[in-house]
Amino acid sequence: QVQLVESGGGLVQPGGSLRLSCATSGFIFDDYRVGWFRQAPGKEREFVAHITWNGGFTRYADSVKGRFTISRDDVKNTVYLQMNSLKPEDTAVYYCAGKPISLPQYRYWGQGTQVTVSS
Repeated sequence: QVQLVESGGGLVQPGGSLRLSCATSGFIFDDYRVGWFRQAPGKEREFVAHITWNGGFTRYADSVKGRFTISRDDVKNTVYLQMNSLKPEDTAVYYCAGKPISLPQYRYWGQGTQVTVSS
């Protein structure tokens, strides 16, 4: 059974940093992708970043390029999202999601963690 559990959210001032963690378990596929998404109040969920488990290939939304970094720890089976230079518009519930590389849509989702950027 695939599980993803996010942690690390909280309240931070503009310009500050947070690191989100996504602990994964149960992935038995040859290769898979883990992504971070976010949803702000009244807005649709949007893509933030993703990483492939084999090879560590990454992609970012334009809005976070140069500020956010996605990475993985093969030993801990954990994916991280380092968020720097945070802005109020980064405020959202952040979700991690996973899927086998062969599938077009993300199949597995975590419960989400709240990130609030405010002074």
